[in-house]
Amino acid sequence: MKVMNLTVNDNETTIQALSCNTRGLPDVNQRIIISAFNIPLSLTAFLGNVLIIIALQKSSSLHPPSKLLFGCLAVTDLGVGLIAQPLCATYLMSPGHSKFCYYAWVLYNTLGLIFGGVSLLTMTVISIDRLLALMLGLRYRHVVTLRRIWVVVVSLWLFMTAIVITIFFVFSISDFVVCAILLLCITISTCSYTKIYFTLRKHQAQLRSHTPQVRSKEECSGQSTRSTPLNIARYRRSVASALWVQMTLVACYLPFSVVIAVFAITGQATSSIELAWETTIVIVSLNSSLNPFIYCWKIKEIRQAGKDTICRLYCCSW
Repeated sequence: MKVMNLTVNDNETTIQALSCNTRGLPDVNQRIIISAFNIPLSLTAFLGNVLIIIALQKSSSLHPPSKLLFGCLAVTDLGVGLIAQPLCATYLMSPGHSKFCYYAWVLYNTLGLIFGGVSLLTMTVISIDRLLALMLGLRYRHVVTLRRIWVVVVSLWLFMTAIVITIFFVFSISDFVVCAILLLCITISTCSYTKIYFTLRKHQAQLRSHTPQVRSKEECSGQSTRSTPLNIARYRRSVASALWVQMTLVACYLPFSVVIAVFAITGQATSSIELAWETTIVIVSLNSSLNPFIYCWKIKEIRQAGKDTICRLYCCSW
């Protein structure tokens, strides 16, 4: 995936200066197989995330800031399925040393990095959001407002766009920048969920120790304090949903992180590294197809809204 064999020789033509210098996969069969994997994944990512976006619009029980964050994640996954994966297949199957190959490479890498980076950053923000919901308690809805989350989401898109533009101007730092963003996001998310786990564990221990006193007070006053356990149970479900999405993202991004780290350290673009690069990118794209299934599996409101949407579409088709 190395590009732009720019020379100062006056005899070099424009098409040579703006062409793919080397093909990521010189073996045609390998390119065909990877492109063939991208096509069905592109279709499932597109259909699944369109359904999730519709379901999020119809769901009224989710907290609006949380709904916006999951919506941003679905939009990035939709962009991967609708744009990045078809561009990847187009680049792999395009004729080498041509302007078409070069433009396909530029669009594929630019949009792929933006969608993938925003997806990773959004998952990090979701982990921080879940931590704030636990730490702030009743103040959470006053601090984490829809307007502030909109500012965060727009900032993520602008930040990732600026990073991609910088990478294309200073291409030599691209691998190190991508590794740094991956490491930073995974570290922040891991710390957030670890903090949530130990805080919930501490809360559960305190709840068990105070249960006899709470029951005696309820019997004397005739009041019930069941709202707190129900709120904690609902919070645990929301954390579990976000954690499943986070673990899926890490599992899909980890092989690519290893490959890009090896390439950044060694600086060697051997055929085996190029094959591993393209293969792990397919695994990264798989994350966009898996997320809609996780939403429907772990989030009851989205699952029900998705069922209603499918039923309406089925009825309309008949």
